Amino acid sequence: MFHLKLKWLALLGGALIATGSALAQDSGPLVDLLVKKGIVTDQEAEELRADLGREAASGVLATIDGGKSTVGLVFTGRIQVQFADLSTSIDGAAANPSATQHFLLRRIYLGAKADLGKGWSSTLNYDFASDSFDQAFISWRQSDAMIIDVGFRKAPIGLEEWDTSSGSLKAIERSPATRYFVESNNGRRLGAGSYRTGVFIGGADNGFFYNLAVTNPERDEFSSLSGNSDPGVQAGSTAANNNFAYWANGGYKGKFGEANSYKFGVSVGYLPDQGGLTLGKGNNLTVYSVYGVLTAGDFDVEGEYFSSKNQNGVSAGRDANAWAYWIQPAYFLTSKIEAVVRYSYVDSDGRGVNISDGTRSAPSGGTMDKMSEWYVGANYLFRGNDVKLQVGYIHAESKDTVTGAAAKAKTDGVRSQMQVNF
Repeated sequence: MFHLKLKWLALLGGALIATGSALAQDSGPLVDLLVKKGIVTDQEAEELRADLGREAASGVLATIDGGKSTVGLVFTGRIQVQFADLSTSIDGAAANPSATQHFLLRRIYLGAKADLGKGWSSTLNYDFASDSFDQAFISWRQSDAMIIDVGFRKAPIGLEEWDTSSGSLKAIERSPATRYFVESNNGRRLGAGSYRTGVFIGGADNGFFYNLAVTNPERDEFSSLSGNSDPGVQAGSTAANNNFAYWANGGYKGKFGEANSYKFGVSVGYLPDQGGLTLGKGNNLTVYSVYGVLTAGDFDVEGEYFSSKNQNGVSAGRDANAWAYWIQPAYFLTSKIEAVVRYSYVDSDGRGVNISDGTRSAPSGGTMDKMSEWYVGANYLFRGNDVKLQVGYIHAESKDTVTGAAAKAKTDGVRSQMQVNF
């Protein structure tokens, strides 16, 4: 019996050494088998599970080169698989663009957070679906009222972009208003948000919260090895990005009753040399947002208003003061089914907007001056946001050319997404 027990324990130990800590997390069935065969007692099985857990954790930490101060390490991930079926029709066009009808891997995140003790930590997150970084920064936490991050993360602008994780979005994708203001500058969108490298300071106390940042002005998240046309996160200084961008976000949140809460705030970003039609020509860009959230039991409503001042954003001598807003009510029909409606509107003030700028995966509808979008959908939460299925119908319209001529384009279709967080 003694030799038989040693044989099974040797087998278990060898398997763990061969496969690392991942098997230690899934060793339960093998330990249960040892109990069933009478190789170990229930008490010995509990002790074995505890020993395996401790050894696996210490083994992970021991393999961190130069990380002797590391006291904890957490791995995270997110997988989002989408299907989009969207078609665009353009009034008066001889032929409409080809429809989008495709499965896609929207995000494949793999991240890690290391706790080095005494308030120090480091966070890294990479998106293998787009060969781009999502986070890469070092943190020092003095208290809840002051946390300093140095490195690469999103700039603190807007509710939907800064304050809402992609894994918590109720309408699958961010609104056209948010996308037009924060996603990369393509001659129409403003590129005034999303990923930046710099210094970030934030915190919260007695309901008040704030975030301040000084960053490089340009959005830049791609790996230099990704083959993307973006120059990479190690890009050098040029005439287009020589000056710092400044960001501020602040507000107040609180509760009333047992299941009710609210939050409101404002944010602003100042980006020198990031305005106009050509970056780095002395045209500055300033963006603003005002936002709020109200939750009352199973009901939730969120909304945000954007505005901007873009020097020579339309043409030489003509600024563009684009503005936009979105509003999104949602209601839990059951503990697992959530209904969502969102309306979004963008006015480019003559700079131009394409349906594809605001509605992700939509075929191009040409450059217009304004666009709107309705999203109507439902979310089924198998295990909260960690495992959920989302389905929604989209109707988007763009209208009026930037020269003032009457024109219109429409996009209709569905989008769905399956998500797992771990």
